Amino acid sequence: MTLNVLMISPGYPAEMPLFTRGLARVGARVIGLGDQPKEALPPMAREHLAHHLQVRNLWDEAAVVREVQKLTRQVRIDRVECLWEPGMILAARLREAIGAPGMNVEQTVPFRDKEVMKQRLDAAGIRTPRHYRASTEDQVRDAAERVGYPLIVKPIAGAGSADTHRCASRAELERALGMVRHVSEVSVEEFIEGEEFTFDTICAEGELYFENVCWYRPRPLVQRQNEWISPQTVGVRNLDQPDLEGGRRMGREVLRALGFRTGFTHMEWYRKPDGEVVFGEIGGRPPGARTVDVMNYCTDNDTYLGWAEAVCRGRVERRFERKWNVVCTFKRAQGEGRIQRIVGLEPLLAQFGPFVVEVDLTPVGAPRRSWKLSIVGDGYVVVRHPELGPALEMGDRIAREVRLYAG
Repeated sequence: MTLNVLMISPGYPAEMPLFTRGLARVGARVIGLGDQPKEALPPMAREHLAHHLQVRNLWDEAAVVREVQKLTRQVRIDRVECLWEPGMILAARLREAIGAPGMNVEQTVPFRDKEVMKQRLDAAGIRTPRHYRASTEDQVRDAAERVGYPLIVKPIAGAGSADTHRCASRAELERALGMVRHVSEVSVEEFIEGEEFTFDTICAEGELYFENVCWYRPRPLVQRQNEWISPQTVGVRNLDQPDLEGGRRMGREVLRALGFRTGFTHMEWYRKPDGEVVFGEIGGRPPGARTVDVMNYCTDNDTYLGWAEAVCRGRVERRFERKWNVVCTFKRAQGEGRIQRIVGLEPLLAQFGPFVVEVDLTPVGAPRRSWKLSIVGDGYVVVRHPELGPALEMGDRIAREVRLYAG
């Protein structure tokens, strides 16, 4: 039987058309749900939809539920999927309303609410940063006294490192309070000093079929504070090295504690200088910033299709072999306005040859993009190598020698 899968926001963020295509390629009939017309969707998403339901406001959950219930009188919906963080609760409400399998609201909340998330993991004995929920400035100040400095202030329901601030003193806390007034609730938590990694998985019916570890260079909070940095995401080939063992083990414990069954997950964790591993946060979705592509370059495989197999078939049929260390180096232009020139790229491309697998930089003549709104910034260069050392060396030369100038 052909599955009818309702895909919330099939065209945004940037990776969603690839997941939409993945569903279609494993034989699903994909029904899009969004608040823009089908004609406005990216071509790849548009081409792989059998039908598209446009609603007036995607975030009016009650109205969207009514529209989807009305649709089910004409079309059977077997699955409801959403891989965009803000739409996950909506997906859960739709599953409850139409009786579709998958995570309900209660099961989804711990993947969206960072305090509930950490409370569940505390109860399971998993090491998390000391943390408190706060919705007023006085509550933030009280929490800071209990946590101690340095600390982190970040949105309860945020994604990535947006609106996240490290505070080493009361004065820095007061400055951060002024910058998060638009955020209704924040988490005040212990700042963990150490390297930051990911633990990414594809699961089906509670079984782990694919796992991945990426290393952030430097950690995202530092990336967001320093414009001159060329951030890097490093996909690690050898997952069996001792430095990663604790994080991988913790990742499995987190999945069990939260009862995750089917789909993509993206967890972040820290390794302190003394070797202790500490949980960061987890989303019931894939990572952004082209990290799914990094996984595909690591394995010469397709995790977009792997996820679709998990959702539609209850298992992942493809087998993943880790062949490469992959370094994705993001670039930020110097100056303001439109890109005037790109220097240093061609000699490195010639030198690195087949180890360069993708170049996607803001072209000359196009406006410079905001480095504050997205880690991707003005694009990226991806290299890979069977050995980690040479891969890092190539990535670091791209960081140092490739320059984009705007004016």
